Amino acid sequence: MDGTGTHATDTVILAAGATEYTDALVSFAWIMAAALLAPLVAFVFKNRIPAVALLLVFGMVIGPSVLDLAAEEEGIGMLKELGVGALFLLAGFEINLQSLRSKQAKIGLSTWLVCAVACGVGAYFLVDTIPGAIVVALALTSTALGTLTPMLKQDNVTGTKVGDSVLIHGAIGELAPITAMALLLGTHDTWTTFLVMVAFIGVAALVAVAPAAIIHAIPGVGRAFLSGAGSTNQTILRLIILILATLMAVAAVFELDIVLGAFAAGIILNRITPDEFHKPLEHRLDVVFYSMLIPIFFVVSGMAINWQTIADNPGKVLGIPALILVTRGLPVYLREVFADTGSGITKPREQLQVGLYSATGLPIIVAVTSLAVDSELMQQQTASIFVAGGALTVAIFPFLASIIGGKTGKVETVEKSTPTS
Repeated sequence: MDGTGTHATDTVILAAGATEYTDALVSFAWIMAAALLAPLVAFVFKNRIPAVALLLVFGMVIGPSVLDLAAEEEGIGMLKELGVGALFLLAGFEINLQSLRSKQAKIGLSTWLVCAVACGVGAYFLVDTIPGAIVVALALTSTALGTLTPMLKQDNVTGTKVGDSVLIHGAIGELAPITAMALLLGTHDTWTTFLVMVAFIGVAALVAVAPAAIIHAIPGVGRAFLSGAGSTNQTILRLIILILATLMAVAAVFELDIVLGAFAAGIILNRITPDEFHKPLEHRLDVVFYSMLIPIFFVVSGMAINWQTIADNPGKVLGIPALILVTRGLPVYLREVFADTGSGITKPREQLQVGLYSATGLPIIVAVTSLAVDSELMQQQTASIFVAGGALTVAIFPFLASIIGGKTGKVETVEKSTPTS
């Protein structure tokens, strides 16, 4: 074949390749436009409407049920999975394992168990199936720690008694549903899943010790990592993403939910990172993940919401936040009021804040309902109602908590940092 023929063949191949990815690229452009628009609109409303909720709304608008500008193409679906992985890695990174051994954590876990069992029993009479009741219980009793973390910082609650309590309830409200979801809604029977979980924990432990072991055995590797950490090589961040990818892949191979792998990656990262490097590393991870992957997760999740279903069922959508408040927020609040939880919170408005923040749920709702739809335990229309209701909790409850708290967070932070005699 002559040169002209070869060039023509190459052109046809390139054109075919471009056609193959055109729809995904167009969808990606619209998704990123929605991702950019959300914080700008939130700023106009003085952040009274959380950007996370707007990401879902704009996702629904550009999605198939409204304007049909974007769809969850194969490549977009992969980015969404990486986005949920990034979100839960950051949530795991916020968790202090020492705090999970405290009295407050033990009471928080017992509170969640009461919430989940009571909600599951009530849900059984509505859906008439045990798996369906489990789905509803896990969805309604979760806490969106990954979503709440930036809100707590914005409200100056981080580092206060309220903030510490919310982090503990949030850790339990994510870790417990994720574990239960893996055990009870997996593709294996319960005992097989338990053994798979043990194997997964073993792999996670190996991943946790591998970097330090390699650096100890080959000191040059450590020097190479430090040399490339601040350059275009970004060795530290690439290692973190490798840990995330490895544990998500292992979870997928073991037929567990990938959220479990991402959460484990965050906890491991928290453990292996020296305290003095936590804040700088957290900042760099925020830049990497919040610039693209996490917004994509929320926008694409919004694209799955069916507007017509919401329009036809406004009462059900508005009822979801009320149910979550009763099944999650109220028990947490009552436990703070009537029991010594170890949080040290005595002011009624602070107790109410903890209850409202704890009732904020979304990522687990999205994850659980997506798994339930894939497993044919829930209809897509029902999942849309749950996700829309979860989005309302993000828009309403933290806002109410910040109004109730006023400037309490700033005062407590100062008092907490002041040494006592």
